[in-house]
Amino acid sequence: MRKIYTLLFTVFVLTFYGCGNEKEEKKSGFTYETKTSNNSKASSTTKILASKKTDLKNKGIGPITSLKLPKEIDQDLAKTGEALFKKNCTACHRPDKKFIGPAATGIVSKRTPEWIMNMILNPEEMLRKDPLAKELLIEFNYAPMIKQGLKTEEARAILEYYRTLN
Repeated sequence: MRKIYTLLFTVFVLTFYGCGNEKEEKKSGFTYETKTSNNSKASSTTKILASKKTDLKNKGIGPITSLKLPKEIDQDLAKTGEALFKKNCTACHRPDKKFIGPAATGIVSKRTPEWIMNMILNPEEMLRKDPLAKELLIEFNYAPMIKQGLKTEEARAILEYYRTLN
């Protein structure tokens, strides 16, 4: 019986010793904890998402090299563009919110008309070669924009619809 008490006492002491007075080790891997800092240096290194960037110089890669938009929106062309958008684009895009791809609202104030049209008409090459398109691909979980086989006039109609969303 004495051996049993000695054994139980030893197990108790080892258990107690193993649970107490140890420094908590930092574990690597996934964690839910977040730390906030008021350090301005940290905030200056925060990366801006590609969908939030404005680039009004990049014309993209594709058939559209120059496009001058009139001041007035062509409402008939915009209606055609809206119908094309609903038919071809809504599987991945929503007019006013992020979905599988970026929202269409405000795109004409962030990108050149040429870039928008080239992305619609030539998405494969844009995703391979255009730096901004590559960043968007990463931001949207590597979901590539699929070529819809649209004609230049159809892409122009979608662009006119985008102008109504600003």
